Amino acid sequence: MSIRTGALVELREWELIKLASLSAALADTLRARGVPEPDASLTAEAGIAVFRIAFERWVDESNELELPDLMRDLLGHLRAVTGAA
Repeated sequence: MSIRTGALVELREWELIKLASLSAALADTLRARGVPEPDASLTAEAGIAVFRIAFERWVDESNELELPDLMRDLLGHLRAVTGAA
């Protein structure tokens, strides 16, 4: 493994740890506000997935949309694939 590949692997691992921590904090906040399990954890994980994909699209050079617009669009897709109203 090259130094560059090793650095990329470490960066990806750090990103995953950061997103997992953010998801856990979000789930804790939802539970503190009365959202029961598994709803709190599922909502937190879905929210992090939407954020991660929206962020990847937002930083793409060909993107012309703002991050909140991308997140709203992806939430619409999530509702469609889950059958949510």
